[in-house]
Amino acid sequence: MPHTRLASPAVLSRSPGPGRAAYAAAETAGVVLAGLGVWLALAVLGFLDRPYLEVSALAVGAGLFPLRQRFPVAVPLLLAALTGLAPCVGPVAAVASYTVARGTVRARRRARLLAAAGAVVVASATAAAPWLGPGSVPYGLALGLVLAPTAVIVPGLVGTSYGQQRRLVRALRERGDAAERARRFADSEARLHERSRIAAEMHDLVGHRLSLISLHAGGLELALDRADPELREEAVLVRRTTQDAMRELRQSLGVLGPLGRDTGADALTDATGTRADIETLVAESRDGGIAVGLDWTGPDLDTRPARVRRAVHRVVRESLTNVHRYAGAAHVTVTVVHGDETVRVSVRNGAPASAVSAAHVGSGRGLTGLRERVELLGGTFDAAPLPSGGFHVDAAVPAEPGDAPAPLRPGAGVETADGVPGTVGDTAGVVPGRPTAQALTLLLGLGALCVLMVLGTAFVYAGAPHQDAGPRPLPRVGMTYQEVTGLDVLDNRAVRAAATGHEPPRPAGAVGCVYPFTGATESRPGALRIARYCFDSAERLIAIDRFTVPSVQDASPWETP
Repeated sequence: MPHTRLASPAVLSRSPGPGRAAYAAAETAGVVLAGLGVWLALAVLGFLDRPYLEVSALAVGAGLFPLRQRFPVAVPLLLAALTGLAPCVGPVAAVASYTVARGTVRARRRARLLAAAGAVVVASATAAAPWLGPGSVPYGLALGLVLAPTAVIVPGLVGTSYGQQRRLVRALRERGDAAERARRFADSEARLHERSRIAAEMHDLVGHRLSLISLHAGGLELALDRADPELREEAVLVRRTTQDAMRELRQSLGVLGPLGRDTGADALTDATGTRADIETLVAESRDGGIAVGLDWTGPDLDTRPARVRRAVHRVVRESLTNVHRYAGAAHVTVTVVHGDETVRVSVRNGAPASAVSAAHVGSGRGLTGLRERVELLGGTFDAAPLPSGGFHVDAAVPAEPGDAPAPLRPGAGVETADGVPGTVGDTAGVVPGRPTAQALTLLLGLGALCVLMVLGTAFVYAGAPHQDAGPRPLPRVGMTYQEVTGLDVLDNRAVRAAATGHEPPRPAGAVGCVYPFTGATESRPGALRIARYCFDSAERLIAIDRFTVPSVQDASPWETP
């Protein structure tokens, strides 16, 4: 039979750490205890002819049990053969069959393995019955037919059902994850298309109008060059302001465009989001009159993906821009913590020197864009006022963002390990409890199988004939005197006295006879049936005679002759 491929090779290739070794030792100890329980029950019932040999077979099975995953074909077959020789190995074979059937992917190979193991149990029990079993081939066959379902077939079917269920749940989870990723990608693509459409409309409408204003301002500047120099300065100011507006519009169009193709003055470079880039942003804010402090923990971000560095750059730049607008005199602290799995960015500022008027309150669209960018990478974003009057912006970006869906927010619907809808943080009592429930179920199932093994084996042994079963053999001519007396054929004085004078002649060569008491009653009134066993000089039985003699009846004390 070809080597059976298992469903989860990761389980087989797992490094044998202390926890794994302890778990394997606990499994082996459990099945050995179950086998000892079967052995003890059969010994108490008196159905073990060679108890030490069966204990030795159980020890061999315990040595083979840890190798069941490395050799998923040979070990179950060997354990099946040992089960036919010693029923106490049945629990070990049952757990091995369950484990191998649970991990075997191909149904045809699994069916062949279980059928072969069951046939090995029957053949082994049948062959060993005359020497180690009930005592005859038919009863050994019956014992094998009892042990094969309990030690191989039923555990294998249970393992098959559990393995299929586990693979089905895994496939459903993978399909759910793929559907979630497809939905996120579709949403992101739709968002990018909408941004591109908005950018195109702004370019066509606002850009065209600003270009006309700049053109007219330039013409007015030339016309007023000699007529009115003072008005010419105003025209120059209008033209320069329009050019600044055009430049800012191009930057906004770059933000609205696809995230991977930023344009404008802030387009992505190799230095974007690195420590030098963040220090440059901090230095520019200091030059603008803001007290900014930078606290960087961990290595530089130059080895991280471009979208991670871009997100860090945008969070710091947008936060400092907001400080410039609304809290110019406040102290600011920029903190970047680069860990193995997450890059955390925090910008905190103190309370502004004066209250911000309603006319200067922003729309919050910048923070909304930052939140969207961070969450698209699978991170978390938080921005809120501080109790002291300041403001904080905190972002956590995965250092290596993958294609997994973004983490759910607290309260979002999730599915627990048992398939029951719940919330994040609501599975504390479900996930740890499920392995315990499964372990208890398997223990109860193993206990039931052990009881069935004991009962089936006891019924087969109780029905098999034994040496002392049936009627005792009768003496026959040719047996020695010791063999005849061994059958409780002993001389009785009363019977000998009754036969004296009434017996037929003894056979020729007889040197002595035995008159046993057979417990027979009178064959007819006044006649008693007697058996006589005569032996020759070699003390060998040469004749068995049965004859009738008159019986003597004693009168009762109150009767008179």
